[in-house]
Amino acid sequence: MNKEVNFKTYTISELAKAFDVTPRALRLYEESGILGPKREGNRRIYFERDRVRLRLLLRGKRLGYSLAEIKELFDVYDSNSGEEGQLRLLLENMEDKKKKLEIQKVDVEAALQEIERITKKARKALREIAAAKK
Repeated sequence: MNKEVNFKTYTISELAKAFDVTPRALRLYEESGILGPKREGNRRIYFERDRVRLRLLLRGKRLGYSLAEIKELFDVYDSNSGEEGQLRLLLENMEDKKKKLEIQKVDVEAALQEIERITKKARKALREIAAAKK
């Protein structure tokens, strides 16, 4: 019995549309070695593996990871250290990201307090100007 295995494939346009990214971004991710579509002439054919990697890549970017950091995670997963090595590296990276975000959070809170202080002062000055004109 000869069973033909069908794998879902995607064109660059389909994948770009599905994830709301540009084809140029997908080509950049390919150049970075994160995505590895099959090539048929100038056509790129993406498989489910590429779709999963793109989803993870975009999640990593939202968390503040650079492409190099994301590629490193994929490379560790693809290596002999597999999932365990990837998880260890992920935990290490997440701790670093958390520390940086905590520092940024303090900075943002301080900036918001300063904006509130200046806004109150400006409103008070405007009320005083309006009162003086009466």
